[in-house]
Amino acid sequence: MATPARLVAASAVAALAFALVGCTPGVEEALPMPTTPVVQLGAPGQPNRTLSPEEVAALDSPEKTEADVTFVRHMLEHHAQAIVMIGYVEDRSDDDDIRLLAERMRLSQEAESDQFAAWLQDNGELLRDPDAEHAHTAAAPMPGMLTDAELAELEAAEGDGFDRLFLTSMTKHHEGAIVMVEELRAAGGGNEVDIDTIAKHIEADQQIEITRMQTMLAERS
Repeated sequence: MATPARLVAASAVAALAFALVGCTPGVEEALPMPTTPVVQLGAPGQPNRTLSPEEVAALDSPEKTEADVTFVRHMLEHHAQAIVMIGYVEDRSDDDDIRLLAERMRLSQEAESDQFAAWLQDNGELLRDPDAEHAHTAAAPMPGMLTDAELAELEAAEGDGFDRLFLTSMTKHHEGAIVMVEELRAAGGGNEVDIDTIAKHIEADQQIEITRMQTMLAERS
């Protein structure tokens, strides 16, 4: 299973990248490991053994749930669309603030996508579930996801019009990611230590970017 340290380290990379837009989000620190020795009784004829802090922490770690797996798979798709949207910026915007924000987002979204893929692999799960019907259909897409028509409109835009549409569309996309975290909690997921860490990071990070984008949009209106 992926360790909390892996997620915290990747989250720190995303946090450092925030300096591109002049802000630094709080980086969640790993929970301190227990310091009181815990002894595991040995089998008959075998010596007792003192558990390592990591082993002790693992004893109380909640197991992953199906809601966790679904959340990670859906968030991978959600981030993939965000990366497509970010990819439009370089050729369509001359606004330095927009370009810096987009680069910050790219670093964050790609780092988190790597986390999601690693978590699924470490937990013996496929990136996609080939046997399950996709929960989000065209009639009920994932929260914040752009439709094909909306994505095409963004791709066709240029200059100031693109900048405003990008900020509006990405704000909607980020708000959807926060809703997905809320849905995860409502479904009883998000208690497994790695998922809890990344879900909290997404909530905090996306809200910071939403606030930033709202300010930028107001300045351009």
